[in-house]
Amino acid sequence: MNIAIGAALVALAVCHFRYDAPFRFPPVALPLGVFFFFTVLSIALSGHVVEGWEGVRKFYLCFVLLLVASTFRRGDVRVLVIGLAGMMTLSAAWSLAQFARKYQEAQSAGVDFRLTYTGGMRITGFMSHWMTLSGEEMMVLLLIASLALWGAKGREVWCLAGCGAVIAISLAAGYTRSMWLGAAVGGAYLIWHKDRRWLVAAPVAVGLLLWINPAGIGGRIVSIWSPSGVVDSNAFRVICRRTAVEMVKAHPWFGVGPGQVRPQFQQYIPADIPRPLPPGAYIHMHNVYLQYAAERGVPALLAFLWWMGKMLVDLLKVRQKDWVLRGAVAVMIAVLAAGWYEHNLGNGDVLPLFLGVCACGYLPRAKDEKGFNGRERRNPAA
Repeated sequence: MNIAIGAALVALAVCHFRYDAPFRFPPVALPLGVFFFFTVLSIALSGHVVEGWEGVRKFYLCFVLLLVASTFRRGDVRVLVIGLAGMMTLSAAWSLAQFARKYQEAQSAGVDFRLTYTGGMRITGFMSHWMTLSGEEMMVLLLIASLALWGAKGREVWCLAGCGAVIAISLAAGYTRSMWLGAAVGGAYLIWHKDRRWLVAAPVAVGLLLWINPAGIGGRIVSIWSPSGVVDSNAFRVICRRTAVEMVKAHPWFGVGPGQVRPQFQQYIPADIPRPLPPGAYIHMHNVYLQYAAERGVPALLAFLWWMGKMLVDLLKVRQKDWVLRGAVAVMIAVLAAGWYEHNLGNGDVLPLFLGVCACGYLPRAKDEKGFNGRERRNPAA
């Protein structure tokens, strides 16, 4: 992916200098620059410059904003979403085959499937981790829903519905509660603007899942407020949040430094937490907001919130919204909601897709030769 982004940047630069193709960047350069500045400052002051390189490297992925805004037209977004729907459907179908195999193995072994599956390796589809799979499924599912509700007709709607059904089942089978939350909130936004009466069906759907409990999914929902011991990671996530608060108290301005949360985690665990610790991945805070505050300091977190908030407000303030805008807003709401329970934007596979969707929201319509930043397009026909 990094090589492809680099090649695209070189091609864009050649087109700019040779053919006068415009560079376009969504009007978020200032908050993004401030976030970058505090990240670099945090690395410099942490005493672990080499280990902090990862914090800078992720900013390279932000060039996706430039690439999409400079090369895409609004009509291209449909092709993009249809392509994403096809590939994600294949990945979801493969993940369901993985799920079936794991379920059969648990049945043969006579063990509780939900508990063994929750605490072990879950479905990954074509991805390397179940959180990566679920995060991408959540975003693509919302884009598919927006296209089907406002931008498609006839057979295309049914094709999109079929793809969406496979992806939704895979998302449910991933047992990733944070992405369930994001999908629910983003989906509620879309339904509210289409026909809010359908929102009354949401409690009915949840009730059916709790009653039927297919493959333990109902039990996994119940674990949100009533976990089964330490398997459901509730206690582990509380420890992560409390440890993050201790890090922020000790280093409020610049944090412990990018790349330092994992090696320094143990020394900031509150003394009243009993040992041994419950099982869990103590590698980051599993919360994008607390992660940035603990890692880079409160000013960096505020810059990040400024960046995210600027993009969301820009898209929300447009009065006449089409399916592209609706989908981009739904994805933003979903990712920011899920971020309270997972460091999803720290994922190098999830972040580029998220930024690409955000950039799509800034693309001007054919009848509007200005972007949201109000600047004239240098080459409207491009």
